[in-house]
Amino acid sequence: MNILINGVGGPTPRSIARTLKRFGKREYKLFGTDINPLAYGLYEKNLYEKTYVIPSASKEGYWKALEQIVKRHQIDLALVQPELEVMAWAKRQSEGQALPVRAFLPNYSVAELLVDKARMTEILQNTGLVPKSLNIDPDYINQQTIENQLGYPFWIRSTSGSSGLGSLKVENYQSLLNWFTINPNVKQFIGSTYLPGRNLACKVLYYKGSLVRAACGERVNYIMSKIAPSGITGNTSFGRLLNEPDLIEQTKVAMAKIFEATGTKPYGFYTADFKEDEQGKPFITEINVRMVAFNLSYAAAGANFTQDIVDLLTAPEEFDKSYKMYQFEPDTIFLRDVDAKPILMKETDLKLPGV
Repeated sequence: MNILINGVGGPTPRSIARTLKRFGKREYKLFGTDINPLAYGLYEKNLYEKTYVIPSASKEGYWKALEQIVKRHQIDLALVQPELEVMAWAKRQSEGQALPVRAFLPNYSVAELLVDKARMTEILQNTGLVPKSLNIDPDYINQQTIENQLGYPFWIRSTSGSSGLGSLKVENYQSLLNWFTINPNVKQFIGSTYLPGRNLACKVLYYKGSLVRAACGERVNYIMSKIAPSGITGNTSFGRLLNEPDLIEQTKVAMAKIFEATGTKPYGFYTADFKEDEQGKPFITEINVRMVAFNLSYAAAGANFTQDIVDLLTAPEEFDKSYKMYQFEPDTIFLRDVDAKPILMKETDLKLPGV
């Protein structure tokens, strides 16, 4: 089977490719694309049969390049991951235009809503699932409103994008103004109640109206965290694989509201990010319309969402569509580093300081 993977320079597509190679049911031939000729993944010959530099999804020539690759290599399906490309493919599908090859995509209206954190928060504001939040425009700042509604400290981030874009714990008004100066390309921010607790992720896979697979995890530390003032780079270095059905139930409630608001049938793969308050109550901070970078760690522990998606695209009649929450051995953690194979182990086996 020939599979196309987009954005191979990113950690998530790399994780997906390695998942197929190491934990796939069969032998897969992988082909990759990226818009950056310096992307590391373009030159991983142990993963890809052939890779290509193509135009950005927002540029002319993007679809033609993909169509040529699909035809030349008889591609069977595509695993589309970069947010910009997910949006482009989903929009094309919603307009009734043929895709270059089959792909597992969210409905465009769902994706469009979720990539805008402010809109998502507005839809979920009466559910008790999101923290108190306020949209903040750097060009029209109302100090009194910010301090009355949020107080200090509060958490600020860009309303769109990933990898902690524009994220900071704001301690006072001057640090907020300084942050706007440092991030001139961010035009819209969202401020939220600061949540000091665990950083959790819930992955959910919907197919034709039903939730079929789910799993949970915790992000504890991030790769190269010192380069970001928030400590969040979007790429987890140390995390835990968790069994938390209550978190899945809250994700289901949130997704039901999103599907209702968009008038769509549940479908697609999503990663809901939660942060807990001082009492351990989780609140949703964002919902991604794609996988995240520690996908390979899940697969290594038996939660192979990549294989699930490939199976649903190729042999849906054979797929067990009854709901399954992937469960992990208690105390399971993962360690990751740049371009390194993740390590799964027991947290109790971590080395302690000393001789």
